[in-house]
Amino acid sequence: MFTGIIETIGIVSKLKKDQDNLQMIIESDLSNELKIDQSVAHNGVCLTVVALAEGMHTVTAISETLKKSNLGKLKEGDLVNLERCMQMNGRLDGHIVQGHVDQTGICTELIEKNGSWEYTITYDSEIGNITVEKGSICVNGISLTVVNSKENSFSVAIIPYTYEHTNMKNLRIGDIVNLEFDIIGKYVARLTRQKDMRWEM
Repeated sequence: MFTGIIETIGIVSKLKKDQDNLQMIIESDLSNELKIDQSVAHNGVCLTVVALAEGMHTVTAISETLKKSNLGKLKEGDLVNLERCMQMNGRLDGHIVQGHVDQTGICTELIEKNGSWEYTITYDSEIGNITVEKGSICVNGISLTVVNSKENSFSVAIIPYTYEHTNMKNLRIGDIVNLEFDIIGKYVARLTRQKDMRWEM
């Protein structure tokens, strides 16, 4: 489990294909504190540390993960948001994040405001995921509050600290982002669909 509060940014040092999988060597100031088998969220995707080196760690993304996330589009030199798993005795500063990306979205609008940035993300709503105004959404592993919720899009506002300490500063119109929708909202949406199906029968 994670909180969506990014600890640091990592740099993709090397990418290596392993059959259908992708090995990623990440350089970060967090790597020396990690352990083998530890779970770390990379752009919101929970991956297991499989190797360590000085200032670097290696994780493997399987084919299914590459299909459902933007990890397969990473290039050497790209930045990734990193977060270690939540400590049960710590504060939940963001929201409950599983590290399981539901689908990807596309940045369709970027507005630079006076001291903040507003991003609009469009996604395929036919999959069944939803957002609600003032609800939580995880974008590239970052816990954010939905500003403007529509059927197949939403907006989020980014403060300067988040902008500088995550890879949001590199996000441009047309870029693909990882989305994990609020776990409570997903259960409510599923229960509602099941109720509607029973009524139709």
